Amino acid sequence: ATGFVVCVIISFVFLTKAIEQIPLGTAYAIWSGIGAVGTVLVGILYFKEDANFWRIFFIGLLILSIVGLKMVTPDKSA
Repeated sequence: ATGFVVCVIISFVFLTKAIEQIPLGTAYAIWSGIGAVGTVLVGILYFKEDANFWRIFFIGLLILSIVGLKMVTPDKSA
């Protein structure tokens, strides 16, 4: 339980830092996408959930979308 709380606190710290550099909507979309990808990967790696082609394909698509969203979003400092 302590590890979970520490991870949540670290996650919010990174979200706060991101909001200083990029718009809130983009930061939240990236933050939640990374959380979704991380959750699925933990499920596959530690809980032996199914890792079929389509699941991996859509996780890859989500990662590509996160990268694309960051690339097209201007920094607040610009």
